[in-house]
Amino acid sequence: VQLQASGGGLVQAGGSLSLSCAASGRTFSIKHMGWFRQAPGKEREFVGAITWSGGVAYYADSVKGRLTISRDNAKNTANLQMNSLKPEDTAVYYCAAARTDWGVRARPDYWGQGTLVTVSS
Repeated sequence: VQLQASGGGLVQAGGSLSLSCAASGRTFSIKHMGWFRQAPGKEREFVGAITWSGGVAYYADSVKGRLTISRDNAKNTANLQMNSLKPEDTAVYYCAAARTDWGVRARPDYWGQGTLVTVSS
């Protein structure tokens, strides 16, 4: 499975941005797809993910209510809609996918390249 992330950029605090992750290859093996992020000088952290068949999303507490993950099975894409962005959301965002029910947070199997999101104050 190959993952291709897109949609990063510069946005002002309070603004919105949408990221997309397109999967290709053995996409039938995907059970979860989601996002991590890594801010400068910090460890990579889980952001949120979605189950591929049922479309059930789950999030890190730090982003609940501001970020929404959706998926389009026909296009093999997962989308991350980010609203009310804060400077502390500045990070490189990585999409990831899991082929087991452990899910993305516990056991990601595939990684995409990162896309930079910068939130200015």
